[in-house]
Amino acid sequence: MRITAIRLERLVLPLDPPFSAAWDPEPRRSFEATLVRVETDEGLVGVGSGDTMDGFPRFEHLFVGRDPLDLERHVRALETITFHAGRYWPLETALWDLAGQAQDRPVAALLGGRAERVPAYASCGVRRGPAEQAEAALARREEGFRALKIRIRAAALDDGLAAVTATREAVGDTMEIIVDLNEGWRMAGDVSPPIEASEARRAAECLAELGVLWLEEPLPAEDVEGHVHLRSVIRVAGGEMARTTAELEALLAADALDVYQPDAVLAVGILRARDLAERVLARGRWFAPHTWTNGIGVLANLHLTAAVGGGPFLEFPYDPPAWSVERRDFMLAEPLRVDADGFVEVPDRPGLGVVLDEDAVARYRVPVG
Repeated sequence: MRITAIRLERLVLPLDPPFSAAWDPEPRRSFEATLVRVETDEGLVGVGSGDTMDGFPRFEHLFVGRDPLDLERHVRALETITFHAGRYWPLETALWDLAGQAQDRPVAALLGGRAERVPAYASCGVRRGPAEQAEAALARREEGFRALKIRIRAAALDDGLAAVTATREAVGDTMEIIVDLNEGWRMAGDVSPPIEASEARRAAECLAELGVLWLEEPLPAEDVEGHVHLRSVIRVAGGEMARTTAELEALLAADALDVYQPDAVLAVGILRARDLAERVLARGRWFAPHTWTNGIGVLANLHLTAAVGGGPFLEFPYDPPAWSVERRDFMLAEPLRVDADGFVEVPDRPGLGVVLDEDAVARYRVPVG
């Protein structure tokens, strides 16, 4: 089998009303998704999505004509490209989807196959006041979730801590609460100053008293030693957007995190994330990747998490009405959902189990720049 073409499709879903993502200074009036289709001479087509793939066409020749199942070689090639251009891990995702189809097995089975379903936490995308956040948490609990993530910001730390306090009072011990400070990285053009270490510690101490399961990205990603110090107060999570495995290795060598979160379609890819996960878990730490892209990205991280026995929860981007599964998974025939017990089932179809809504793909397709 040989790769005959790699086709990119840029989709843009208008968002009305806009989505005010907690980590983005500007309200989002559209949601972009790039589909990657790897075509072969045997008719199999692998599908991936995640990062933008901007600039990839000039590197397509490095893969066309080669065996799509030579995944180790393709990962090494993608790592060399990362140095010069973008992070094209959606291509690797599509190759895993293709490999599963070729072997008639789900990707999770190819990667290790340790679980058939994974408990999920509802990952909130907007910031709310105390009463509104507590109400939202109770709604998520009614839907089956037993954990949720609340986003707070350094510039209004006391308001965020009040929202977490109100949520804990509302849900008691019936839900785990995760808190994200979103200090690990910045959106393009966001030049706001990083959080002061003293403020991060104050937040950690308060959240620890509230029984928060972990504190995510409390400091800039490069502050390895700062993460080490905070671990004495509360579980610390990070690594979601690491550009290289070396960044993650530095965190692991310093024992800087309790929870490692590299996103399979944004950070270092599926193969490298799996290798890291196995070592993280062997050391008694947790592996729970970031998943904020779209339904295909969630699927990729679901297969990875299930394969290695990660958790204790899978991030499930879901914060209605601002961020519904219909918005997140607009390119899929059926959006991913949790069951009544708060679990996400790993599809038993070959590959990732992606079923595209081709009408939606055609409706929202725009030229690839």
